[in-house]
Formats: sequence, C-alpha cells, structure tokens
Amino acid sequence: MFIFKLLLRNAFRHKLRTLLTIVGLVVAVCAFGLLRTLIDAWYAGVEASSSTRLITRSSVSLTFPLPLSYRERLRAVDGVTVISWANWFGGIYQSERNFFPQFAVEPTTYLRLYPEYLLDEADKLAFIRDRGGAIAGRKLANLYGWKIGDQIPLRGTIYPGTHTFTLRGIWDGREAKTDENQLLFHWAYLNEQLRARYGRAADFVGVYILGINEPANAALISQRVDAQFANSLAETLTETEAAFQLSFVSMSETILAAIQAVSFIIIVIIMAVMANTMTMTARERLAEYATLKALGFPPGFVVKLLFGESLFIALIGGLLGLALTIPAVAAMGSAIGSFLPTFAVTPTTAALQLGAALLVGVVAAAWPAWRMSHIDIVQGLRHVA
Repeated sequence: MFIFKLLLRNAFRHKLRTLLTIVGLVVAVCAFGLLRTLIDAWYAGVEASSSTRLITRSSVSLTFPLPLSYRERLRAVDGVTVISWANWFGGIYQSERNFFPQFAVEPTTYLRLYPEYLLDEADKLAFIRDRGGAIAGRKLANLYGWKIGDQIPLRGTIYPGTHTFTLRGIWDGREAKTDENQLLFHWAYLNEQLRARYGRAADFVGVYILGINEPANAALISQRVDAQFANSLAETLTETEAAFQLSFVSMSETILAAIQAVSFIIIVIIMAVMANTMTMTARERLAEYATLKALGFPPGFVVKLLFGESLFIALIGGLLGLALTIPAVAAMGSAIGSFLPTFAVTPTTAALQLGAALLVGVVAAAWPAWRMSHIDIVQGLRHVA
C-alpha cells in the first residue's frame, strides 16, 4: 500500500505533464485499436469460412459464368455431398451509398450448406415457397429497419430493371464473426427474368458451392472437380472457401500492410513521448534518488519506483484508450454500414492494446531506471546545490 501511494504521488506530482502524457496514450491506444479492428474486419470473411465448403468458379474470371448443366457432373464427383449455386446481383437499394451484398441462390441447398445462418423454420419454409421472397441478415435488417413482410426494391446494375422482393425471414449468425449483412433471394427468379428478356443468357451461374465430406481431402476433391471440365469451353477453378475469400483480400493487401504499419508507428511515437516524460522525471528527482541511496535503499528500489510510475501511467492510458475504442468502433461501424461483414473489437485486439500500453511503459522507463540505479551519491547530492 505504501508503494502504491508513493507511485500515485510521484505520477501526479506534475499534473499537467502527466495528464498530457495520458491523453497521448489514450489517443495512440484508441487509434491502434481502430486500425487493428479495421484489419480484423477485412479478414473476417476468411475467418468465418468453413473447411467443409469448396467454391467452383470460372478459371478465367468471376465475371465469366458457368453453365447450369455442370451441376449434374459435379454431383458425380467423389467426395461431394451437397451442391448449390449463386449469382452476384449487385443491385442498388434507394441510393448508391447503400451498398450490401446480394446473392441469387438456390435456397434449399444453400441454407443446408450454411448452417451458421440461424433462421426460424417457419420463415425458412416461407422463403423457399415464395419465388419472389428474400431473407436478410440481422445487422442488415436493423440497419434499414426492415421487418418480415416488407417490400425491398432493388434497382439492377448488372441485371437491368427494378426487382422487388418480399422479406420472408431474418437470420442471426451462430457466431459473432458470421456475416449478417447479406440479402439472399431465389436464383430461379433471376433466371426466369433473364430467360424472358435475353433467352440464351439464362441457365448460367456465378459460382458453385460444394459441400464435402472430408475437409482433409479438399485439395484432392478440387482436382477431381477441375479435371471434369479440363479443355472445355468453360474450365473451372475449385478452391476452399477460405482461399476464395483471400483472393478478394489480396486485392487490398498493400493497403492493409500500410494500415498495419501505421498502427505500429503510432505506438513507437507515443513510446518516444513517454520515454521523454520519464527521462525528465528522473532528471528532476536526481537528488531524491541519491538521497535514497545514501539512506541505504538498494538500487533496485529506485528501479521499482521508476518502472512502477511508468507502468502506472501507461496502464491508466491503456485502459482509458481501450474504453474509448469501443464507442469509437461502434461509430465507425455505423459510418461504414454493411461494407464489412463484422466490425467489432475482438478480445485479441483488446489484449494487443493493453499489451502495447504496458510495453510503452516498460520501454519508456528502461533507460532512466538504469541510469538512476547507477547514479553516484555524491554527484546526485551536488545536484541539490
């Protein structure tokens, strides 16, 4: 208790300097948390992917569709248990700023492949029966205030015209990382629209989603699938869902690396500021530390005082920065909307924030503590005069 009181008095002996240092720590820790949360959100799709799902797409590009007739040959591939398919829709809801993923899917098999979408059985049945129905994730529905039975008009960009869907269900994610920012509707509805308008453009899908029985055989099953369509007019590329998601993340890899670098640079800067504060503190108390040594206190006691004070200030700044990060992330998540599937502070990010704050405290006190522990008593006492 005595040591704690001494640390508290020493830490706030120069209140303004200490408060400014704490403010700097709070800003740095909060900024570090925001940037790390942004990186985590970018990789959320990869982390939420399942090892029991494969994605089959055109080997040329995602913009090249695959024939619907491939589904029969895919069913015959050894190791494949379930087959579904989906098309990216890319419609606009009310305004171009309202971006969120929309997929035309085969409802029965798709929901079977994604058990992490927790949907009421009655709502699921209503969605499957209604060709013009749709389902949405909870976050997306909350964002726009949708309720079951609402009409949702989407103005097509890839597929011209305005398409109106009836919301038949709202799903909740099984885990926090499960994407709740998507809208799903019937692939058959979209296919009928294409057949009516363009004829030959119908009966094509963007990707096939394959359920497999043995995740350890994912590479082998992928080879079997692609071998089925080698040298055809529409060759395929089959990969795990995680690899498929990573192909999108890799497009922004340079930006993510820059963001990650900035997050660490912020910590280095505040580390320098904190080190300067502790060096000034040690210099001002040179005579006090010399007196302590003259009275018989060991050098380790001086080291404990400096490290304790530095860690005490760093801990206050770290905890306040962590507390501020939570509302800051919530505000940033609202501004981003449904652009990223999940945007929340993870336990890992919180641990990194506190760890960074404590690291700043340790590093900032290292040099002053070493110097003060080796101070000559006579020189220190002369500093009084």
